[in-house]
Amino acid sequence: MFAAYAARIDAERPLSGLELGERPAPVAREGWSTVTVRAASLNHHDLWSLRGVGLGEKHLPMILGCDAAGTDEHGNEVVVHSVIGQSGHGVGPEERRTLLTEKYQGTFAEQVTVPTWNLLPKPAGLSFEEAACLPTAWLTAYRMLFTNAGVQPGDSVLVQGAGGGVATAAIVLGRAAGLRVYATSRDAGRRARAVELGAADAFEPGARLPHRVDAVIETVGAATWSHSVKSLRPGGTLVISGATSGDRPAYAELTRIFFLELKVVGSTMGTKEELASLLSFCETTGVRPVIDRVLPLDRAREGFERLAEGDQFGKIVLAV
Repeated sequence: MFAAYAARIDAERPLSGLELGERPAPVAREGWSTVTVRAASLNHHDLWSLRGVGLGEKHLPMILGCDAAGTDEHGNEVVVHSVIGQSGHGVGPEERRTLLTEKYQGTFAEQVTVPTWNLLPKPAGLSFEEAACLPTAWLTAYRMLFTNAGVQPGDSVLVQGAGGGVATAAIVLGRAAGLRVYATSRDAGRRARAVELGAADAFEPGARLPHRVDAVIETVGAATWSHSVKSLRPGGTLVISGATSGDRPAYAELTRIFFLELKVVGSTMGTKEELASLLSFCETTGVRPVIDRVLPLDRAREGFERLAEGDQFGKIVLAV
């Protein structure tokens, strides 16, 4: 079957290890289901895998991709939850949690096999392309906002780095949930798009906000860390799920954190139950993922290059 996969690992030139070509089809195994992939979406996790983060040489070649929507062996339209080993279903009881592409082959292929427990019904109102955007970036944003930040309708939230998959999802989900959302971006066009998507206002990184916020959604890391901490009200919550600009800020702002009793919460992906809630949220509210573009699987390299350059706004989807 045709697939996009990591053939080599190169921390400095990650795309040099990306190959497109034939790979073995999944082999049936007890407790697992084979999904015929209709659409899959790219995440920064895929670039990190090509750099060797979370993916070791012993697992190469590895088909990339965490997110997918398609049909199972019985013709059911499904969405793949990409956290394997969370519950013990389909794996050993002591197996640690991993994401697809760290140990098991991923979704950038004509077929993918996962534990049957990891499949959720695709809502009829969502296209395969839309559904394929949800299991990683949108699920991450959902958990950051509603589980770890604990915000309520009427609260205010700062989303750093408008344009990225998680940040874009946080803006759309926050608006739909009745939050006052502020966003930042270095790019004026992205700031304008953030407002179009529902942000109350958008600012250059480091700009003073109209008021301090209840929570900050942080995925940028070192470049925005100090601004994130300074933007919180006393007792506010900073939720971080990534550090695309690096994980070593010049100033940790420890004094401000303890003096104002701020909360810093790490967040990674989300549970199957949260993904089910997110799917229901989208179906009932009419919220839909922001898609930058849809490319056929054989043009996956083009999508990876766009993601690596940071030119996208929303999700890049591969149609199979």
